[in-house]
Amino acid sequence: MKRIKTVSIAIAFLLAGASLSALAGCSPADTNGTSNGDGKSAVTVVPVSVAELEEPVYGEPFPAAGAVAGGANDFAFKLSAALAEQSGGQNLVCSPYSVWIPLAALLNATDAQSKDALLSAIGASGIREEDVNKAASRMLYDLTKQRDKEFLKEQGESGPDPLKIANAIFVDKRVTLKKDFAQTFMDSYRGNAMNVDFASEDAVAAVNKWASENTEGLITDIVQEFDPSAVAAIANAIYFSDRWDREFDADKTEEDIFYSPAGETKASYMLREGDAQLYYEDDRVQAMPLQFTTGGGLYIILPKNGGAAELLSSMTSAYFSKIQADQTASTGKLLLPRFSVESDVMELKDTLTALGVLLFDEAAAPLTGGLIEGNIPVWLSSAVHKAVVKVDEKGTTAAAVTVMSLNAGSAMPQPTEPFEMTCNKPFVFVLYDRTYDGGSQILFTGIVNQP
Repeated sequence: MKRIKTVSIAIAFLLAGASLSALAGCSPADTNGTSNGDGKSAVTVVPVSVAELEEPVYGEPFPAAGAVAGGANDFAFKLSAALAEQSGGQNLVCSPYSVWIPLAALLNATDAQSKDALLSAIGASGIREEDVNKAASRMLYDLTKQRDKEFLKEQGESGPDPLKIANAIFVDKRVTLKKDFAQTFMDSYRGNAMNVDFASEDAVAAVNKWASENTEGLITDIVQEFDPSAVAAIANAIYFSDRWDREFDADKTEEDIFYSPAGETKASYMLREGDAQLYYEDDRVQAMPLQFTTGGGLYIILPKNGGAAELLSSMTSAYFSKIQADQTASTGKLLLPRFSVESDVMELKDTLTALGVLLFDEAAAPLTGGLIEGNIPVWLSSAVHKAVVKVDEKGTTAAAVTVMSLNAGSAMPQPTEPFEMTCNKPFVFVLYDRTYDGGSQILFTGIVNQP
């Protein structure tokens, strides 16, 4: 039976700003390069030691991790509701988890003045940064089914790998990535650090190649170009491949009317009917999960009154948990239209700012000092998102990409054209030496009118 691929391509955060180099404590000789075709190394992977993912131990709850997970879901509903409000009655698809993961990682680079606001925005208010990292690690352990893989390995077997999550930060060779951030990014988020040349087209090629490789070629051109001041990109890719545990019978799919806000239209309705189907209903909604073969599923939630955007705006993590807890095995049928939705590129800067993400504040430059060595002002400058989803009788295919650009202040040396300096007229000289208190201490100045 053919496998159906569900893909969520997460996020590429484009950082503009600093002056790049190799990762602190690592030299280019320590890295493995990939060629750009002319014999020169385009990408070098920075080696960082890696700790085991945090394994949740059943019977030993970690309340902070539960709070972080619930908060991530609340963030998902808030972001989705905000985008739905902007959609003007059009279709919507987005991947909030793709946005949440890098924001959680960037907690480790955010200054003290902005950290509490970011914690609140991602649904982790009052939780320590290290506990968010631990919670993210535990999420990855469970989502990538490490326990199942370890059990199968003990049995000498292997199983399908339905979900793959990849994280990476691409860092220009002119600046130095904070080693503490790189280590935490690897340990808790399994994020690799790679050096690229942002002054050339190598950076664009490297990010696009990485995205393609981690989405089986479904996302190939995330980046068209980098701003001249861009110095890094933090990226997340999520790939999921599975089919329904109970596929729809294509022979029973029939065409009928669909009542859209714009008027009546035609749709092809898939049928599922029978006993022992998980189902939830209250005075607001009908809800039913369509489950995949290796776990997880796709919830279909139908409002009884009002529109879907209105329902989405009222959804919370607690209500979603209630739907799951109170569903029962019931007899009935579901008529679900096959659907395919593709969003336009959505600018998320204003939306995320309204949700409390203050990383876009140029004056505050909240990422200064936490991501890149040196006191170079760094902040988020933009965030764009695009997603697609397709649902049919066999399963689901979905993809999403988010790109966030980061800028840096004037301390960043900008790429320039080669210059020519011809001192064939009077010039000034300044002789200085460096001191602890004075920095560049001037010792002599002068003018040369004739040598």
